[in-house]
Amino acid sequence: MSLDALLKHAAQRLLAAGSPSPRVDAEVLLCHVLERDRTWLYTWGDKMCSSWEHARFDALTAARVQGAPVAYLTGQREFWGLRLATSPNTLIPRPDTETLVELALSRAPMPTGRLLDLGTGTGAIALAFASEQPGWQVLGVDLREEAVELAARNAQILGLVNARFLHSNWFAALETYDEAGTLFDIIVSNPPYLAADDPHLAEGDVRFEPRSALVAKAGGMADLLYLVESAQHHLAASGWLLLEHGYTQADKVRIALNSAGYQNVESVRDLGGHERVTLGHL
Repeated sequence: MSLDALLKHAAQRLLAAGSPSPRVDAEVLLCHVLERDRTWLYTWGDKMCSSWEHARFDALTAARVQGAPVAYLTGQREFWGLRLATSPNTLIPRPDTETLVELALSRAPMPTGRLLDLGTGTGAIALAFASEQPGWQVLGVDLREEAVELAARNAQILGLVNARFLHSNWFAALETYDEAGTLFDIIVSNPPYLAADDPHLAEGDVRFEPRSALVAKAGGMADLLYLVESAQHHLAASGWLLLEHGYTQADKVRIALNSAGYQNVESVRDLGGHERVTLGHL
């Protein structure tokens, strides 16, 4: 069977299974099997694949039909133009989170500084920032040791020597980073913010992602409120706190930041037009 015919058949299966992007999913999976890029695939669609490649592609397609995320099946995801290794131990980096990176960079005009990424996962936010600001020292922390190892591996593969990663429950282990009392110019986080009964937990890729990185107490607000309160003790003078949150939570996060004494508090919309990031500075 030619590659074009193989893709057509797989895309039909994925469409019937409810994939929101069946053709793209099929192309990404086949490129992974063939170890080629999509440009090559468009050029050589009439080529025949081997029986092994066919079988491997069928297996991946079947897993995707059952809902398994493409990023977990291929073990990688692109974010901010960086190819990151992924794992079921971490959230899948999403385009909307690039809004958080853009805002952090806009608050970092100076050539040197310190940024802290809380709940770093794959290291996506920390590494995207580090790639644009080589003079800054970037630290990412995560409660899961597997996530810390994955983020550190991504940094090594990308050659980003200004990014380090630490196993920590939020701020708990920061005394091991350089000297005790280190302050940060920018703190960013995409923390858990879904309520335990949020219907999105039963939809799409979210079904396969770690609940500990998705769900927070108090209707999804507990970690956001904790970070608003605690970050003040780790921010340098005029330091910025930037928080990603659910599209219905912006009002509550703004109120919390204003109540805690942050200045110039505002919410910024993501690619879909939803208020996705709220920020303020001391």
